[in-house]
Amino acid sequence: AAAALIAAAALVATAGPAATQAPGPLRTIDPGAFVPLVIDRPLGTATTIPDPDPGSASAGRLDPAAAIREPGAGPAVTARPAVDQPPPPIRAEAKPAWRRAEYSWYGSAFYGNGTACGQTYSRTILGVAHKTLPCGTRVTFRNPRNGRTITVRVIDRGPYVAGRMWDLSRATCRYLDNCYTGMIQYRIR
Repeated sequence: AAAALIAAAALVATAGPAATQAPGPLRTIDPGAFVPLVIDRPLGTATTIPDPDPGSASAGRLDPAAAIREPGAGPAVTARPAVDQPPPPIRAEAKPAWRRAEYSWYGSAFYGNGTACGQTYSRTILGVAHKTLPCGTRVTFRNPRNGRTITVRVIDRGPYVAGRMWDLSRATCRYLDNCYTGMIQYRIR
């Protein structure tokens, strides 16, 4: 019934091919052009379609425990066969290669001052100053002379000497046993 209403509305509402026209005088519509729509049953009554194959099993005639399968198919599979799976590959993350850069260290003249990252600089604070890396970035340093390494965070800004990349805190350079200026190896984490 709904499909018939939609089809009838489409026939009534369709005026013909669309075209651009200049405005013209209003025309009257002939009332004989409309055909009344008569519905032979009240709306809301269910419409059923007869089953084309009365011998087939429908939802109303199936046992809830019955397996549904295609006609002509083999027996229904009830369990999956066990399959040996190979172990997942072990993935080792390669550490970034050591890089080299010039460094210096800063000490007693800065004790008690605040760092650019919000800490108070002291003789025991472990950290490093860098001009652009975000505060908290982890960097590992290695003294190439003795092999000692330490991982510290960026805690300040600097150095402000041309050509130098890092300013180690006093505690960091003492741990590395390298409180000088020169080249140092580093990795950014």
